[in-house]
Amino acid sequence: MKNENTSEQLAGKRVAVLATDGFEQSELLKPVEVLQEKGVKVSIISPSGESIRGWNDKEWGQIIAVDLALDDANPADYDGLLLPGGVLNSDSLRESPEARKFAQHFFDQAKPTFAICHGSQLLIDADLLEGRRMTSYPAIAKDVINAGAEWEDSEVVVDNGFVTSRSPDDLPAFCAKMCEELAEGVHA
Repeated sequence: MKNENTSEQLAGKRVAVLATDGFEQSELLKPVEVLQEKGVKVSIISPSGESIRGWNDKEWGQIIAVDLALDDANPADYDGLLLPGGVLNSDSLRESPEARKFAQHFFDQAKPTFAICHGSQLLIDADLLEGRRMTSYPAIAKDVINAGAEWEDSEVVVDNGFVTSRSPDDLPAFCAKMCEELAEGVHA
């Protein structure tokens, strides 16, 4: 029964997915699939607005279409933000002042934000992790801790609408909590 209620609560919600070349393919495609199955409108946003290419295991993956360029995207139009991992993706986004500003909106407005694997690197550089409880890919745990977060080695951690997971192995738990927190809405 909870799943039906969650689906009803999610229908019509909007989620921005911020990514660029080198995103971890499963960490973008699986959450997007789950959200769309529940009636969520998902927009893929990249800095250039051009198609982006995933990273799948140890090689380049599929190319996916992008809905909007970052400069054309208004974070106020979205109920939540998804940040997939991928080392190349995350390294590129964390250097973008526009990407940091886009993510800042979701934290300022207490909107649900979902980061998996290396996805939190953008949030480190945006100075958004101070006092947060979270997880990430273990290789960036020290960076997360140095940014002021309390890091734990768990498949999923939820902190007031902020959902984090370590890797693609955690996707089932990540997707479930992502849907739950999005259904709850703003976490003021």
